[in-house]
Amino acid sequence: QVQLVDSGGGLVQAGGSLTLSCTASGSIDSIVAMGWYRQAPGRELELVAQITRGHSTNYADSVKGRFTISRGDMKNLLYLRMNSLKPADTAVYYCNARSQQVIDYWGQGTQVTVSS
Repeated sequence: QVQLVDSGGGLVQAGGSLTLSCTASGSIDSIVAMGWYRQAPGRELELVAQITRGHSTNYADSVKGRFTISRGDMKNLLYLRMNSLKPADTAVYYCNARSQQVIDYWGQGTQVTVSS
């Protein structure tokens, strides 16, 4: 079992920045990839960024060049640095961890609102 707690959301003006954080606990050694997903009202859940155990990264086209995903020095920490935020980035952001058993774990979500 893996438990995830995500935080760092808030209200920011367009062009601003935010950093989301996620702390994992439990069977951390079983995690093979971590990532951030988001869901805007009336839209499906979408992958924003992902980082593997080997530190390979993958980004949605809509955030490339603006968002950066990283792991902390302690392997239970995950970050998403979001720059040049747009109103279209408004959503609930969820931390995700995938285990070797291909089980997905989720944080509780943190709201990001970007005003124009």
